[in-house]
Amino acid sequence: MIKKIRCALYDRVSTDNQVENGISLDTQRDALTEYATRHGYEIVGFYSDEGLTARKKMQNRKELLRLLEDVKKDKIDLILVTKLDRWFRNIKDYHNTQAILEAHNCNWKTIFEDYDTSTSNGRFAINIMLSVNENECDRDSERIKSVFAYKKKNKELLSGSPAYGYITQNKKLVKDPSTRHIVEDTIDYYFKCFSKRNTIFYIQNKYGENSPTEYQINRILGNCKTYTGEMYGIPDYCEAYLSPEQYRKIKSVSDSKTYAHTNEPYIFSQLLRCPECGCAMTGFVKRKKLKDGSISQYKRYRCYKKFQQRHNSACISESVVEEYMIQNVTLQLNNKIYKLANQQKHQRKDNTGKLKGEMSRLNLLFQKGRISEEYYEEQYNLLESKLKEEMEHQNVIYLESYTNILERFSGNWLDIYQKLDAAHKRTFWKSFIKEIHIDPKTHKICGFEFLI
Repeated sequence: MIKKIRCALYDRVSTDNQVENGISLDTQRDALTEYATRHGYEIVGFYSDEGLTARKKMQNRKELLRLLEDVKKDKIDLILVTKLDRWFRNIKDYHNTQAILEAHNCNWKTIFEDYDTSTSNGRFAINIMLSVNENECDRDSERIKSVFAYKKKNKELLSGSPAYGYITQNKKLVKDPSTRHIVEDTIDYYFKCFSKRNTIFYIQNKYGENSPTEYQINRILGNCKTYTGEMYGIPDYCEAYLSPEQYRKIKSVSDSKTYAHTNEPYIFSQLLRCPECGCAMTGFVKRKKLKDGSISQYKRYRCYKKFQQRHNSACISESVVEEYMIQNVTLQLNNKIYKLANQQKHQRKDNTGKLKGEMSRLNLLFQKGRISEEYYEEQYNLLESKLKEEMEHQNVIYLESYTNILERFSGNWLDIYQKLDAAHKRTFWKSFIKEIHIDPKTHKICGFEFLI
């Protein structure tokens, strides 16, 4: 059976203006689909980032990150994009992405432009165009910053909708006559009761459908500096509802209020996973009335989906988890080090890089039509088999990776640990523990995984 090239289609637009100029997501997708079909590629996925510039940080391009995750899972042989500027305008991110693609024998191609990453001249041309595109974006950014600086100088609203209680007049923010009385009533009532909760209840009952939302009331009461007249770090930018003294008073009262255990950190938060569904278990306070009438309180962990999905999930006390970890962490660490030491004695030479390079060259030869499909299929399957065997033997975590963990358990580490508060204990465990495992049958801790 002839192996088809598995192809992913990536498209991106950053502005409405680009849509109007004929490079919408639908337009790009149609062109990419037609190209892939004409060349006999197997389309394995569509990835579209809308309203994002290519100069944005990669973590903001969610679909690009999803695409790279599929590349890492070796699901994709070729990525199609319409043009280079739909792919990248940032040299650093481009090279980081290219390293991932090369490590997983994945190539990319622009259907409306001719770029070749297999030659030095081709790579040089790509770097030049990326530099030009990056410079163009930076100049656009500088022009936007100049416009914003001018608007700030004139105390104009830069962008977005005005906060509740304000409207824009002549590009400036002023109090809204239709809602001004509600904002002022909100502030007056708060200073009578000093309770946000009571103020929200009062305002929403008094004004009904015309009332601001709970979120908007919270913004009025200390969560938005606009109501003090300050915007973009500039005081007296617009008309104020709150004086600086009132704002500080609201913040001071809010910060001084405490609710039982809501701010108390849980030592093993995000480390425990539900054995039923795999979700992170969250902490809560268990209260129990004793025979003498007093209330006993202690921390426990459970899956937050326990009541939504009604599954029989584990529920475990923080003290039990802590005791298990203290008793077993050094023992498991020593066992891990012993096994790794033995593994390294019999470690083979790593040939994975060489095999991946051969697969990448084979893909290029096939795409350029220099080898037949039969030969490509035969050689690709052979290399794939060798790579799988090699990776099974090379799946070794080196002993040196545990150096930092070993240092934590030198000397009287337990005496020092027991003097830490809950927040610092949480930092201690999270710095070297990736996950704590719970047995799905017994609901008891059955091990843990180090963070390497």
